[in-house]
Amino acid sequence: MTERHHLLVHGGTFAAVDDGGDISGVRGGTSPDGLFVRDARHLSRWQLTVDGAVPEALTPVADGDTARCVLVPRGGRNEPPAYTLFREQAVAEGAFVEALRVTSNRPTPTTVRIAVTADADFTDQFELRSDYRTYAKTGVVRQRQVLDDGVEFSYRRGEWRSCTTVTSEPAPDGVEETGTGARRLVWALDLEPHGSAELALRVAARPHGAAHAPSVPVSPAAANERLLALEGEFAQGVPFPTGWPELAAACARGLSDLAVLQVPARGPDGEELRVPAAGVPWFLTLLGRDALLTSLFALPYRPQLAAATLPALAATQAVEVGADTVAQPGKIVHEVRHGELAHFGQVPYGRYYGSVDATPLFLVLLGAYTEQTGDASLARRLESNARAAIGWMLDHGGLTSRGYLVYRADGGGLANQNWKDSPGAMCSADGSRPSGPVMAAGAQGYAYDALRRTAHLARTVWDDEVYAALLEQAAADLRDRFQRDFWMSEHAFPALALDGDGRHVDALASDAGHLLWSGLLDKEYGELVGRRLLEPDFFSGWGVRTLASGQSAYHPLSYHRGSVWPHDNALITLGLARYGLHDEARTVAHGLVDAATAAGHRLPEVLAGYDRETHAEPVPYPHACVRESRSAAAPLALLTAVGGA
Repeated sequence: MTERHHLLVHGGTFAAVDDGGDISGVRGGTSPDGLFVRDARHLSRWQLTVDGAVPEALTPVADGDTARCVLVPRGGRNEPPAYTLFREQAVAEGAFVEALRVTSNRPTPTTVRIAVTADADFTDQFELRSDYRTYAKTGVVRQRQVLDDGVEFSYRRGEWRSCTTVTSEPAPDGVEETGTGARRLVWALDLEPHGSAELALRVAARPHGAAHAPSVPVSPAAANERLLALEGEFAQGVPFPTGWPELAAACARGLSDLAVLQVPARGPDGEELRVPAAGVPWFLTLLGRDALLTSLFALPYRPQLAAATLPALAATQAVEVGADTVAQPGKIVHEVRHGELAHFGQVPYGRYYGSVDATPLFLVLLGAYTEQTGDASLARRLESNARAAIGWMLDHGGLTSRGYLVYRADGGGLANQNWKDSPGAMCSADGSRPSGPVMAAGAQGYAYDALRRTAHLARTVWDDEVYAALLEQAAADLRDRFQRDFWMSEHAFPALALDGDGRHVDALASDAGHLLWSGLLDKEYGELVGRRLLEPDFFSGWGVRTLASGQSAYHPLSYHRGSVWPHDNALITLGLARYGLHDEARTVAHGLVDAATAAGHRLPEVLAGYDRETHAEPVPYPHACVRESRSAAAPLALLTAVGGA
């Protein structure tokens, strides 16, 4: 992250602080800073001063679940600092806590003036994106109330209510106005010669719709204990490979991230669930495609993710047509948001259905979960949801009328509605974009797998042989059509998509590897594709690029036109193993594990596409989510595909 923000995450809460533990609230850039809960910024300023000046970081914040830094007053070689400040911060669900210890370096008694300037602007995350959009917000009322031990910030817009409470122990000596809406909490601390004093600061966020106030830990150490217990329990019992310690470390790191990236959701009967969020900082919420792929990768090791994701998505499945949200009966949601702008309909993402592939992936996960666990109760409970999802694929999705799953650009939302959803991601080799409806190759593979797996459920769980036979025939017909219509004989490779007129969108893209994972290609075509993906224009040494280099559309720092995505490569590796290309699968797996090892065993959302031979370290993509659930689960998929090889 270019602004050097450090992320602290726990469930639906995250904080981004700078090297010194401060929050400035500056808008723009690749990542916002602040304390965020349910898409709203509950702390927009958190700035420490000592005797009226900002201290400098002697030891800046390092990556970790707790932010620790050492600060001193600014001075020169001949002016050794009078004080040293030891700052420690952590988050819990709806809470931020800080412990500040001030130590005197003087041999005589002294008094130091500490101040923390705090504010809560309650800005919606969509307002902080660098897309220059603005949103009208009328009738807003902001209040600040001084408390005996701190200050409370509140926000009201119509029925929308939010508040943030800042308290400290000991209580501040005063709470001062700043002229900006922020409040300055001040303490005059008397220090003995070489003595110390401590402050404990606690922030409780109460977002709109919260049923109760958060449980705020008494200290960062207590918050860290909660996190360590959660992470330890989540990783317990997973068989890490003993012969490949780097993969074992990547799996362990990924499981720790998955443990803290789970956010609250509800099932069809209102039951409380915890589902994998997509990632921080921009997507700490339920995204259908992301949660489904994460759950699929983790399924052999942590089936409880699938057991929560499936009913949560069933509960949000569309039941009617919604033009603004791209909803259609049976469709699985793409994105769920809880913020102010979504609440008032100023963005369409409260429940947004702009995804062509979440619906088949829902069926793939339901079938895989039943097969993996032997537990048919979930398939029985969600039978009507599964049948509705099949109905969407055949009807609104386009399988019956067009022969393929089809999407159209949504003027108010996403232009592309497959996993490569940035505006220019679906393109021909020359960079031109398809016109009209788009039939993305990868989505057809998911549809094929969904039809087959649901046919198996119909036969073995629902006792409906007629329905099973119908779905099996639909899958076979789709496979025949696909290999006829998508195969580019001049490249011995499938097209990225078909446009509205059925013409090839001819970029050579990594999506072909998803067809191996789904089993859509016959053996001969599958082996050709698998080996082609390991050629130098595709394989960077760290992973398979989203677009092969050498094409006009290729750019190593494009989001989807030449970058390397760990989850994309995890699907490719599983597909290579499925087609018996085990050497190729190991090559991709080793590249990804090496990339993780170079970054503290954590895989980011996406890497730049530069070649390993000319860039000996993986180059980060500047706007990537640092913690992303699909990437966190990717090492588990590699473990499934290649074992400890």
